[in-house]
Amino acid sequence: MNFCLDDIPHKLRTDVILADRETHEQFSDKLRFIFIELPYFHKREDECNTNFDKWIYTLKNMETLKTIPFKDRKKVFKKLEKTVDLASMTPEERDRYEESIKVYRDYVNTIEDTSHRSWRKGRMEGRVEGHREGLVEGKIEMARNMKAEGLPLTLISKVSGLSVEEIEKLS
Repeated sequence: MNFCLDDIPHKLRTDVILADRETHEQFSDKLRFIFIELPYFHKREDECNTNFDKWIYTLKNMETLKTIPFKDRKKVFKKLEKTVDLASMTPEERDRYEESIKVYRDYVNTIEDTSHRSWRKGRMEGRVEGHREGLVEGKIEMARNMKAEGLPLTLISKVSGLSVEEIEKLS
């Protein structure tokens, strides 16, 4: 494509790195995400002079273009037009294209489904664990209050479900 991502105007890009939330230490200097915000690109076709401008213009307007612009000036845009034009594909190319789209969509759906199921499972496990901890804390608090009132340890054990030894340790 022959343009450097660092040369993209800052108003069009968001540069994201992974960092530790507490230490703010960067996870890796090899991994970063650059988001190009197409709505902020306002040039017309005749105003696109750089390779970056041409690519962004083409990507932003892909759905409404009747033909791919700049193909007479850059070989890569000619290749893009050929790739985009599904009607010009051979049946084998079309099958490979459709299979690659299917594989990609299956992959995305699998990732989304797995992460959603993991989230639900983790949330449910957290609820169950929190409920258990709450019950235990409630029993301990009840036993502590009963002990403070001077009730017999055997009665407190029977009501709370805690052992006499556990109750003796409560202050």
